[in-house]
Amino acid sequence: MNIEQAVAQYGNVEEVPGLPMAWCWSPMSRFVFSLAVDVDGRWAYQTNSLDVHDEGLARAVLAFAREHSLGRGPDARPLAVVPGFSAYRFDAVAAVAPSVHGYHQGRNEALNEVVSAVFPAYQCEFRGDENLEEAVLRFKHMLRPTRISRLPVPYLKMRYENTRTGGGSVGPSRGFTTHDVLERELRLLEGAPGSFVEFENSRGEVWNVEWNGSWLVNGTPQGGPPSESWAASALGCP
Repeated sequence: MNIEQAVAQYGNVEEVPGLPMAWCWSPMSRFVFSLAVDVDGRWAYQTNSLDVHDEGLARAVLAFAREHSLGRGPDARPLAVVPGFSAYRFDAVAAVAPSVHGYHQGRNEALNEVVSAVFPAYQCEFRGDENLEEAVLRFKHMLRPTRISRLPVPYLKMRYENTRTGGGSVGPSRGFTTHDVLERELRLLEGAPGSFVEFENSRGEVWNVEWNGSWLVNGTPQGGPPSESWAASALGCP
């Protein structure tokens, strides 16, 4: 398909200054969409911003995605990330597949199928083996990829049980959660014998924290409760 012609159908489309074969448009006052076509014209990369649009950041993300063919190819995963990017606090650019983002579904299905949704990201947010269901959850409900002011949302899977509060996860598997939930459950362990918090980070490292009159981390006695800085360091985010 002709991607340039397809984009032009949206109206009010302008060229992205300083980046060939790239355009931006605003479907409503709060959003700006920016898209760049790959060198062969058969694939495109799109980054969206909400409320605050930084033209330089959008241009850099699109150029980086095009240079690395992010999310393109027969082996492309639902969610992919490449480090080496540097802007604001971001240190990577991530891409999600058409089946995840759905940016053009209901308007131009053919265009949707040849677009990677790309956004500035943090390496600690991804493990690299996310399946389709996990990619949809992370992209649409956790990462807030359209906001350039966002803080890292570290890759964090957790399971827990607290004998005092009665709280706990369902089943034997760890599920995605957020940093504040981890910190809360770590604080609630004290005074709850038989309770535990088990979590893993983007590198696949796993910690099991218990309180049984004293603190244990992966079976090793600790002199005190795990601090917020320890938890942040374990998750590897800046």
